[in-house]
Amino acid sequence: MIAVEIGLRAVGVLVAFLTLPLLVGQAEHKVMAHMQGRLGPMYAGGFHGWAQLVADGVKFLQKEDVVPARADATVFRLAPAVALVPYLVALAVIPLSPDWVAADVDAGLLFVLAAAAVGVLGTLMAGWSSANKYALLGSMRAAAQLLAYELPLVLAAASVAMAAGTLSLTGIGEAWRWWWLVWQAPALLVFLIAGLAEVQRPPFDMPIADSELVAGPYTEYTGLRFALFLLSEYAGIVVLSALVAVLFLGGWHGPLVNGPGWTLLKAGLVAIVVIWLRVAWPRLREDQLQRLAWAGLVPIALAQLALTAVVVVLRS
Repeated sequence: MIAVEIGLRAVGVLVAFLTLPLLVGQAEHKVMAHMQGRLGPMYAGGFHGWAQLVADGVKFLQKEDVVPARADATVFRLAPAVALVPYLVALAVIPLSPDWVAADVDAGLLFVLAAAAVGVLGTLMAGWSSANKYALLGSMRAAAQLLAYELPLVLAAASVAMAAGTLSLTGIGEAWRWWWLVWQAPALLVFLIAGLAEVQRPPFDMPIADSELVAGPYTEYTGLRFALFLLSEYAGIVVLSALVAVLFLGGWHGPLVNGPGWTLLKAGLVAIVVIWLRVAWPRLREDQLQRLAWAGLVPIALAQLALTAVVVVLRS
């Protein structure tokens, strides 16, 4: 029975991993279209172009898989998997509710942050192995961005963990109270901004910067491997949105009844905010990215951490 339960949980995580990023991708097509006063995909699948991403996937499958002659072929081929798989691992420990979690790890917060950070290595591998100057520049920008924004991300998460008195994501969700929306608001802002930079979403997409670097680390990728990098971006949005929902928005806590539907709803709203930021904000320059991290987010996160420590000591 234990083996069957583990198998069912693994299948559930896999199904969520294969569907939620596609839903985010479809939402991006339609939400951006409405924000910009256009229709977006309308034909693939019939009703409002619901199968557009499926059609895109079929298109990528038909394209030739090209490996540059001077590339490090082994690293080049492994990079998409290194970028994608960590998000699958991270999803396994994010709870939709105390009963809806594939693996309830005691230090789940540390586990998710560590797994998500590994995904960036795929971008670095892609840029270095491509033997392309634009790809290499993009990967170096990604490395600098990772170093700058990992610190405020961890500090903001540490504030919530300190407030809850646990590193368990389920425990943090159970300890959440509505007034945390005010108390932990600075940590929420820092976490969301740093998370966007971690997944290299606009306005933090300098590593890709198509107007300067073609496609950054992904310039030499074609076919299914390029599609895997796109999927990893949407998977990163899913993980970021779910984390924000559980850590800062109460997860499964709702006005009338508690349940996993609230976590999904809150994560969906966060994902729409991520999409809105792509439409509303221009790309930041590299110097602006670094200044925001070190001169803006880190001091705010440290101040929030100190405030949380004071409140916890006074409350105990």
